[in-house]
Amino acid sequence: MFQILQKLGWFFKLKRKTYGIAVLCLILVAIATAITPMIIGNIIDQMTAGTLTVQNLVIQIAIIFFLAILMYGLRYVWRALVFTNSTHLEAIMRNRLFDHFTKMDSQFFQDFRTGDLMAHATNDLAALKFVAGGGILTLADSFAVGVTTLASMVLFVDWRLTLFTIVPFPFLMLIGRNLGVIINRRYRKALESFSQMNDHVQESIAGMRAIKAFGEEDSDFENFSEDIDEVISTNKAVNKVDALYSPAIEMITQSAFILTLIFGTYYVISGRITIGDLVAYFSYLSMMTWPLLGLGRLANTLERGNVSYARIIELLSIKSSINEAYKPVDQALGGDIDFDIKSFKYQDSDDRPALKNVQFHLKAGQTLGLVGKTGSGKSTIFKLLMRDYDHYDGQITYDGIDIRDYATDTLAQGIGYVSQEPFLFSKSILDNVRFGAPDTPKEKVDYYTKLANVYEDNLDTPQGFQTQVGEKGVALSGGQKQRISIARALTIEPEFLYLDDSLSAVDANTEHQILQNFKTLRKNQTNIISAHRISSVIHADLILVIDDGELIDKGSHQELLERNEWYRSMYEKQQLQLEVEEGGGDHE
Repeated sequence: MFQILQKLGWFFKLKRKTYGIAVLCLILVAIATAITPMIIGNIIDQMTAGTLTVQNLVIQIAIIFFLAILMYGLRYVWRALVFTNSTHLEAIMRNRLFDHFTKMDSQFFQDFRTGDLMAHATNDLAALKFVAGGGILTLADSFAVGVTTLASMVLFVDWRLTLFTIVPFPFLMLIGRNLGVIINRRYRKALESFSQMNDHVQESIAGMRAIKAFGEEDSDFENFSEDIDEVISTNKAVNKVDALYSPAIEMITQSAFILTLIFGTYYVISGRITIGDLVAYFSYLSMMTWPLLGLGRLANTLERGNVSYARIIELLSIKSSINEAYKPVDQALGGDIDFDIKSFKYQDSDDRPALKNVQFHLKAGQTLGLVGKTGSGKSTIFKLLMRDYDHYDGQITYDGIDIRDYATDTLAQGIGYVSQEPFLFSKSILDNVRFGAPDTPKEKVDYYTKLANVYEDNLDTPQGFQTQVGEKGVALSGGQKQRISIARALTIEPEFLYLDDSLSAVDANTEHQILQNFKTLRKNQTNIISAHRISSVIHADLILVIDDGELIDKGSHQELLERNEWYRSMYEKQQLQLEVEEGGGDHE
């Protein structure tokens, strides 16, 4: 149960000063609390003996009042210190998690669902925060009050009576230990069910358009209800065990009161203690209720913290497969590309490689086109060129230097990438365009948005570049999102520009204009463009035809037209479709 406190020892050491002040305040509060019953017992004995004067009564009441004010002030101090510390722990762990997420490879985000990662960053951190706040508060307060109360019972009343009445207390520790093991197991299941529900919510919100388009609202709601039922069921299982603490504490407390009544009455009759002592003793016994209740709450808090901390550390212990070289090359990315992959497969796939025997050499300043059926492996080539994965049989070099020898920051700075499904942040168009280069002057933003054929779109809106795009660009068409993403890639002025089917949602005329702009702007820079439309790559210096992860042909547009039947048939079919198309513009 207390392992979590040991695991968080690094944080308690970091905040030892503030925790030390808080504990000192707690001890002073406990001492002040223990004095009050002694004064009350003294007043009763003086009343019984007929020696109580008005002056004595006023003095003793004034002392009680002063102690109450002192305890109020001290409680405020230690609560403020402890809960501020708990917020610091949450912030530290949240930063560690977020930093870890940003450094992980693509495989990590394939292995973990978004909802699961969000659950770690919310529920698990909340449980840890409560350990460092409410948990420490409860532990220190229960211990301080319990020790001072027991000491007062022994010193100011009678040690034998105290011994009789605390006989039931060890049973509480036994109950707490056994229930803690059960809570640990059940709480882990509760967190897993919450992660599943969280992931469902995130996925449903992101895919609400598709859900509505297919009329699957009721079906999705039923599936969500099942997730909710599972969350309720697992949490109910936790609460059933948790609910056993209070009755157990109540039973033990009542047993102690009965024993006190029996032996206390006997001691008063035999003259060992006075009536005032017995009244004070009952007050002390009442004060012991909180430490006992606190121990019950503490066991629950610590067990939940144990589970949550273990889940977080398990996540943080996962290492990225993309590691920085011992002495990374930090020279600017440039030169020729040599791509030679004998075999590559994704870790979660079957034995069939995603790429097999794909080789090409691209000179600096040239443009490479990638064509092939859906799922043929074009996107995988981009992922390897950006070093999303390292586990492959082969070699990739830029300017003769292995990609794995470059500093990861150097790769990021030298490559501009636009994916098939461009991601936009819930910010303005201007913020999205400047994302990779926040200090880009407005003149350059205008220039690059014109090259990406998105500048004119902004002139048609009241807020222009300050228009909010909504979550993931929900307020924009597919073509607008692609063109904004292209402008964003251009603003970092990369030596290598990779477009992964990034013109699929724009009409043929707009596509032609953008590609013509590229021919001028990026005349001496390297570009790789994958596309389903052959027209997107006809001006490329080299075109690769990929099928089922293999390179089946390569050459110029004219060469492939002459010798590759699939390439020729696709081009002719697309040209025919282009001729019968009416109008233009972006389409979703």
